[in-house]
Amino acid sequence: MIAGIVLAAGRSSRLGRPKQLLPVLGEPLLRHTVHRVLASSLDNVVLVVGHNADAIRDAVAGLSLDVVFNPDAALGQSTSVRAGLAALSPDNDAAIFILGDQPGIDPNVIDALISAWRESQAPILAPHYEDGMGNPVLFDRRVFPELAALQGDTGARPVVQAYHASGDLQLVPVAGPAPPDVDTEDDYAALVAAMSSQPAGRPPRPQAPRRLTREETNASAPPKSEKSPSPIETGEGVG
Repeated sequence: MIAGIVLAAGRSSRLGRPKQLLPVLGEPLLRHTVHRVLASSLDNVVLVVGHNADAIRDAVAGLSLDVVFNPDAALGQSTSVRAGLAALSPDNDAAIFILGDQPGIDPNVIDALISAWRESQAPILAPHYEDGMGNPVLFDRRVFPELAALQGDTGARPVVQAYHASGDLQLVPVAGPAPPDVDTEDDYAALVAAMSSQPAGRPPRPQAPRRLTREETNASAPPKSEKSPSPIETGEGVG
């Protein structure tokens, strides 16, 4: 079984208001994200909440997922990673971590990660978009102890970087750019404009999974100055 863990416990300090609750096409931003996650082939979905927990629970009312409260959300995204892992069943063989402030996430990308993991059993898999490595990220159960040992607000970046450096991180090529996240009012305005102009229909399907060349792999991690977030980390984090 493969679980999805949606991180949505952050305080949205840069934005100044809960990004999870921003209205987008008549629904809270987070509800759009969860709808797309539930459209994938994940076996179960866990939503980690913290700041504004009651309002965020209400925002996803009626959807098929488990909501977990992280009382330590103020201590950083690592606490939400641990809370999400603790909520998993022993039957979950892997988990995909998803940022709650990326309502443009493509369920086909989630399914491509699952398909690639079932074939390779790699410890960590991440999508490689046209603009570099991004989210969401799949972690095999073998990596769970390393995730549970994380501290502070770094998310899983140290774990992902270590596996990337050792060559044990599998990248799954995906057509198009990485989905944007929302940290500022300009990000929000751009997101609303983009989602309002999206044509109806199925999102583009990812390319067939393959192992990237060493040159592609070395070029995959975006510099820290780029807007695109590192895997399961947004800087301030929604986790």
